Amino acid sequence: MTDQHFHPLTDHRWSTGVAFLGSRLAIMAGAMTWVSEHQLVSAISNAGAFGVLACGAMNPSQLEGEIRATQQKTSQPFGVNLIVMHPALSDLVNVCIMMKTTHVVLAGGLPSREIIAKLKQAGIKILCFAPSAAIGRKLVRDGADALIIEGHEAGGHVGPVATSVLAQEILPAIRDVPVFVAGGIGHGEAIAAYLNMGAAGVQMGTAFVCAEESKAHPAFKRAFVRAAARDAVVSVQVDPNFRVIPVRALANAGTERFTRTQVDISGKFRAGELTFEEASLAIEHYWAGALRRAVVEGDVENGSLMAGQSVGLVRKIQPATSILEELLIQTELALARDLDYRSQNTPGPSDPPK
Repeated sequence: MTDQHFHPLTDHRWSTGVAFLGSRLAIMAGAMTWVSEHQLVSAISNAGAFGVLACGAMNPSQLEGEIRATQQKTSQPFGVNLIVMHPALSDLVNVCIMMKTTHVVLAGGLPSREIIAKLKQAGIKILCFAPSAAIGRKLVRDGADALIIEGHEAGGHVGPVATSVLAQEILPAIRDVPVFVAGGIGHGEAIAAYLNMGAAGVQMGTAFVCAEESKAHPAFKRAFVRAAARDAVVSVQVDPNFRVIPVRALANAGTERFTRTQVDISGKFRAGELTFEEASLAIEHYWAGALRRAVVEGDVENGSLMAGQSVGLVRKIQPATSILEELLIQTELALARDLDYRSQNTPGPSDPPK
């Protein structure tokens, strides 16, 4: 990794995020099921950023193994992403506490105060996703140590509002905890823009799928390199009365099959064969299985190719260190250009306004 002192403007802008994460760079690697495992996470943390393990549908024993394997490969900070609707959430939290995890990202819904309190009592720093300023304030009151705002451009499960709009709503309103911006970020220009708006750092997932250290199938990576932004589409919601969080992925036969799956699961829910929670989990299991087919087995036609719209900026397979070096150079140049513009266009004491 390029020495951080070559990037003084960036270092200054994200000093709050760096202090919170404990990493050299305030770039979090978004947790991606089947992709964000110990090999990639440790490589990202060793390169100076902040890797995050994706627990996904793991059981407690599997999560313990992944945390231990990551700890064996890096002495740098990393986090664990837990899905709040996981039926064994409390046990997964216990694993994080036992393994002395430093940071936990609670995703997939609003976490309970009890879970937050349990983690905080163990000295673990908690990050939560905030889809609005109001919910962000509530999460901070409940004990969240930092927030992530993720826009519609992101890959995987997405909300309805664009990253740029969320940033304008939340960054000026919440200043008492670090706020990281995610969704559609694939270039240092965007990182610089959000740092200038007050973000403590950013979270990026799609950018790291094609890292050499990623265990994603070669066919999965090739699909990312070939894809354009418009290829990453959001899944269709069949039944408006049955809320299904949309998922952004590269269009293929698997996305079409999900529509038929929704019809089947929704019908079972309406018939009383499944509770709402069971139906929601069935949807999650569909995506987990489809994602595995694509990421692990390389079935890019029938599996799920979850990707953000920034996939159009992924042009080659390269080491995580190279990905981060490019982003840092781009960010520093953007910040320097902005600083130069400001210095040239700031009136002096006797100058008339321009």
